[in-house]
Amino acid sequence: MKSLKVHYFQHIENEGLGSCEAYLIQHYHADITTTAFYALPPKIELGLNALPAIEDVDLLIVMGGTMSANDTNRYAWLHAEITWIRQYILSGKPVIGLCLGAQLIARALDAKVFKNPEKERGWREVYATQPITSTHFHIPPVITVLEWHSETFELPKHAIQLAKNDVCHNQIFQYQHNVIGFQFHPEVTIKTLTMFFETLIEDINNYQGPFVAPIADTLNAPPEQYHAGQNLLNQAIDYVIKHRH
Repeated sequence: MKSLKVHYFQHIENEGLGSCEAYLIQHYHADITTTAFYALPPKIELGLNALPAIEDVDLLIVMGGTMSANDTNRYAWLHAEITWIRQYILSGKPVIGLCLGAQLIARALDAKVFKNPEKERGWREVYATQPITSTHFHIPPVITVLEWHSETFELPKHAIQLAKNDVCHNQIFQYQHNVIGFQFHPEVTIKTLTMFFETLIEDINNYQGPFVAPIADTLNAPPEQYHAGQNLLNQAIDYVIKHRH
């Protein structure tokens, strides 16, 4: 089997692909590369030639981060990242967005990103909004996933909402058949979640509200708690790869 060239955009130090890395290697013999935006000086203006050639990427995964998709004044490189994502999507190639990654995809598709009425952090249920018989990517009727976000996005034009919950209206969306965005973190593992809580101190201190679970409760979830999101992410990867142009 020819190896799949997977590239991911990374916004937090130590945040790799999480659970889907092993899946990509095992099932697609993935050759994985990354752009480490977190390591760049915030004010640096990137040219698109500083990012991979679109023809050299078979699957793009846009990771989460503590910044806003609107923080282009603070992080000048966001301009190039959003522009590149737009061009990549229009090429018909597959892309998955995780949390901030979904918001950046929404921005790339000219949709607005804004503060959610409430912050969400911890294990929470999301609910499918499309029937099982739908021709779109299939979501279980109810799934418990790891949330960690203060912002949300409007649904891009021509995109389809796949899941929501009572706190955040757009939890999963699909654009055409090559783009799926998750507002939550399906890729999270015990290791990555522990890393988040050990390193994102400023972000943690800014999270308060009725839908922000205690840290201990979130970390004490049993290992099988992670599997539903991880399996859904693997299925989403299969779906967008199957439907690539």
